Amino acid sequence: MCDEPSPLPWAEEGELNVSARTDDELAPAAVHDAVVAELRAGNLRKAQSLCLLALEKGPQTPELLHLMAVMCLGAGQFDHAVAWASRAIRMNPEPAYLTTLGAALRGEGRRDEALQVFDKAVQLKPDDAGLWSQLGDALVEAERRSDALLCFRQTLSLDPSRFDAAYKAGHILQGMGQFEEALLVLNRGVEIQPNHAPTLQVRAVVLKNLNRIEEALADNRRVIELDPGNANVYVNQGNALQALGRHEEALLWYDRSLVIRPDGGCITNRAMSLTELGRYDEAMAAYKQSLDVDPNQPKAVWNLALLQLLTGDFESGWRGREARWQIPELTATYPKMPTPPWLGEEPVDGKTVLVCQTEGLGDGIHFVRYVAMLAARGAHVILLVDAPLYPLLRGLTGISQCLVKSSQTVVPPFDFHVAIDSLPLAFGTRLDTIPAAEAYLPPPGAERVRAWESRLGSREKLRVGLVWSGNAVYANDRKRSMPLRTLCGVLDVDATFVSLQKNPRADNIETLRERTEIVDFTADLTDFAETAALVSCLDLIITVDTSVAHLAGALGRPTWILIPYVPDWRWLLDRDDSPWYPTVRLFRQSESREYGSVVERVRAELAELVKARNCSRPK
Repeated sequence: MCDEPSPLPWAEEGELNVSARTDDELAPAAVHDAVVAELRAGNLRKAQSLCLLALEKGPQTPELLHLMAVMCLGAGQFDHAVAWASRAIRMNPEPAYLTTLGAALRGEGRRDEALQVFDKAVQLKPDDAGLWSQLGDALVEAERRSDALLCFRQTLSLDPSRFDAAYKAGHILQGMGQFEEALLVLNRGVEIQPNHAPTLQVRAVVLKNLNRIEEALADNRRVIELDPGNANVYVNQGNALQALGRHEEALLWYDRSLVIRPDGGCITNRAMSLTELGRYDEAMAAYKQSLDVDPNQPKAVWNLALLQLLTGDFESGWRGREARWQIPELTATYPKMPTPPWLGEEPVDGKTVLVCQTEGLGDGIHFVRYVAMLAARGAHVILLVDAPLYPLLRGLTGISQCLVKSSQTVVPPFDFHVAIDSLPLAFGTRLDTIPAAEAYLPPPGAERVRAWESRLGSREKLRVGLVWSGNAVYANDRKRSMPLRTLCGVLDVDATFVSLQKNPRADNIETLRERTEIVDFTADLTDFAETAALVSCLDLIITVDTSVAHLAGALGRPTWILIPYVPDWRWLLDRDDSPWYPTVRLFRQSESREYGSVVERVRAELAELVKARNCSRPK
């Protein structure tokens, strides 16, 4: 199977004095006991020399050959371990011998061979939990996570006390984003071994991803008690506090981690908290420090780019946003393309350019303004968008074809492709060159508009559309959304209020039922084209930062957007208008970071608007 072992470099050292052993002392059973005794006493060299002598003077039994392999493996002498184990296996292919060989092959980095050996061992003894666990370890090293997960599950089914298998299975599930399932497995591991710090550490990460932040904090605190020198758990504690918006506390934990170990990722997370605290110059410096420590951080480049855009440095920001192509979760839905991307350098007159929507629906609406500019350069534009946007954008000026982004869609041949949110870079957009047409979406169908006008009835009062929350799965939804009861502060103004809120959350449904001042037609808002028709019939839209905000702005409707203290990059800083949408007004949170006072300002402005409208109407 493998080459014969070469002599160990110190095997002839006389001072070990083992050559005086009698034949009885060199019998396999006696040698085994003597070797174990020497190993327990910490005399590895003496134990190996004794075993070598027995193999030279007595029968070469597979047991002694394997014992020699085990000692070499323990000493990190993987090539010797491979050779000795191979000799033992040629005499008797015991699963234990195969396991030792597999471990030695792993030590040499011979992963494929190790997998074959572990697999053979499992076939010979399928009821051995330890063998399944080692096969799982080898599969992890081979980056075959799904197969490894099956092995660790089998380990647990054969031996429910194997907390290490529970930890490994949970770790894999966490990495695969299967958090609910990971939590079940990790809970089992904690029940078996309550003080296993790695299990608690992974469980804390899982709990954070499940938005069970307080439980995550508790697990992290326990890990810190068990393993106070673990820099990663300090970062995890900072991340959990960051998720709660407790950024000052998060900074303390990041700083504690950095005392133990300088780390670019930790400095990046620290910069994110500095940003949320409005300490933009410090955050900018921290991102640059992070990249000095570790330049290979596309997420740091991405986050720095968003900060640069927020502070008006569009040139750096657009360029930095291209780092997203190195961040799989940001580009997972972008199709594989057979042609080169277009970033503004090549002429496109007479060429076919595929423009592909990326990121969210609101982003798609925001960036689609650039399609007309691309068409003006003579390009034939194919627009590829998510299904909810198709009814809204299929009639967009400047496109030759609009397609739904799916695995079944057949895209005609094209010369170039471009991500829709790379178009600002391609066109060199600066603050003073933002394409800001008052309305750039196709006008809603006249029949749909007439139908909504009929349902809404007379225009005796100002018609106001309301949106109070976004998609709950969005990472920053906690800071942009509010409960409906908070926005109800505007309802005492004499206006007609219309809900544009799709999929209201459970705790808002009852409020919506109670507040009969709000007309709710959202069950009939089947797509964005329908929503656009209803929005076109309203006098004002009051919304948090969601896709409806972009829809209303892109239709040129008067829109008031309530935004967090640290907003999305496109709303910039210290202004109540938007260079992207001429009909938008921005109502910003103060440093208190609450929406109550924002709603009070909105209510006051709305009351003035209603008063002015009533005064201007004929008596």
